[in-house]
Amino acid sequence: MKGKRNVWALFLGIAVAAMSAAGCGAGESSGQGPEKVSEEKRLTVYTSHKQEVYAPIIKEFEERTGIWVEVVPGGTTELLERIREEGEKGSCDVMFGGGVESYEVFKDCFVSYESTQSDHIESIYRTEDHVWTPFTELPIVLIYNNKLVDAASAPRGFEDLFDGNWDGKVSFADPGRSGSSCTMLETMIQVLPMRENEVLEQFARVLGRRMAAGSGAVLDEVSEGTYLVGLTLEETAKKYIDRGAAISIVYPREGTSAVADGCAVIRGTEHEENAKLFVDFIVSPDVQRLAVEKLYRRTVRDDITPDQKEEGSIMDFDLGWAVKNQKSILERWAALMAGNGGGS
Repeated sequence: MKGKRNVWALFLGIAVAAMSAAGCGAGESSGQGPEKVSEEKRLTVYTSHKQEVYAPIIKEFEERTGIWVEVVPGGTTELLERIREEGEKGSCDVMFGGGVESYEVFKDCFVSYESTQSDHIESIYRTEDHVWTPFTELPIVLIYNNKLVDAASAPRGFEDLFDGNWDGKVSFADPGRSGSSCTMLETMIQVLPMRENEVLEQFARVLGRRMAAGSGAVLDEVSEGTYLVGLTLEETAKKYIDRGAAISIVYPREGTSAVADGCAVIRGTEHEENAKLFVDFIVSPDVQRLAVEKLYRRTVRDDITPDQKEEGSIMDFDLGWAVKNQKSILERWAALMAGNGGGS
């Protein structure tokens, strides 16, 4: 019962956070003002999570630790690039959100830290260098507008998107800004029986070289019927469905990835101990139960069992390959979307 009460206490923070400032944006805090907080009780978190995910977690962290948190939101790739550009003179202490393959690409920006919770993290997410800690598993799914597309006609997998029926009707966010979109490209390349560049060329053709403004816009465009089909994350799709959106989920028949999003301590941070406390907190039992029960996410702990059976066939995503090829994939994709071919 104690664990359940903690989960509900955490989730109540959503209402409080929503009623306090309209959003914990850059230069704003989710808690008390900074003027009364000593330097050793501060923490700056860069996050690509939406406010509904980070707000209750950060609020509870502040209340339990007395640490004042400044939140800087943005896209995964843009925040990681900003961290690298700022170097050790930057203000970021912790990066929270974004696929762990992106963390591997930027691992020179992080310090090694093995969480106090590591013994209960699933073995597939335990790395030797400990430069990142997983937060939750995030399967990639297809969605379609179920008022405009019947279930029998909807695409059942990634390859179906290329059959000509969906050209100009698919919504997809820019992988240059969205880490999840980058993972989607890497997933399609790994799971489809095509050459890498053929996958990119075909998908660029389907999109008509047009991308959504952000990952959230994909859900809006499909639920509103502006586009019929979209690529997104399972957790986001389930949230929209529970809010009454006219969308349905398809788990790709080829299989799909469920790459974890991560959290890492920034190299050169002035608040390293506070950053480590935050990393431990996001994989604690309380937060992981919250993620499963209220945030539509899959836990990375091996001692928490979800109430419902998890759907979809999860592929063996090659993280090493994704890390090695991410830069070239993004470069080719940018060239294709600009109409410049993309190379071989």
